[in-house]
Amino acid sequence: MKKKKKKIKTLELKEKLVMINRVCKVTKGRRYFSFTALVIKGDRNGVVGYGFGKAKEAPDAIYKAGEKAKKKLLKINIIKGGTIPHEQEAKHGGARVFICPASEGTGIIAGGAVRSVLEAVGLKNVLSKSKGSSNKHNCIKATILALSKIRTVNTIALERGISIKKILKG
Repeated sequence: MKKKKKKIKTLELKEKLVMINRVCKVTKGRRYFSFTALVIKGDRNGVVGYGFGKAKEAPDAIYKAGEKAKKKLLKINIIKGGTIPHEQEAKHGGARVFICPASEGTGIIAGGAVRSVLEAVGLKNVLSKSKGSSNKHNCIKATILALSKIRTVNTIALERGISIKKILKG
């Protein structure tokens, strides 16, 4: 009897370059330039990851960051309407990020690095506020942390050991 091979679904990841920075080291003889890149990868259907790469040339730094982003992929719960189930706040370093569900047609109300993460995840209707530091590294990490803390009704029901109907009745 032959075994059927399972078809592994490959992810169509879209890459977004958030930041590229040129760093210069000055020595007695000359200047040494290197580049750092911050990249977000996502399939716009609930999967997202970020990576940070360094290299002597900019394309190499972007490539390294992209490869690291592939290794750090994370699944996020998105509900119907392209939003999140509940509001959530997270902190990383000096950056605080608050994300909140929004009604249909609102769009993504977010700034800078937070917007890039929310678009890569595939959210369509979300409000957010970035407080504290505007450092892009910390904002991205805080946003992904906030998204990873989000729970659905099913996970809450499993944790509490009660039915979903009981939770929804409140």
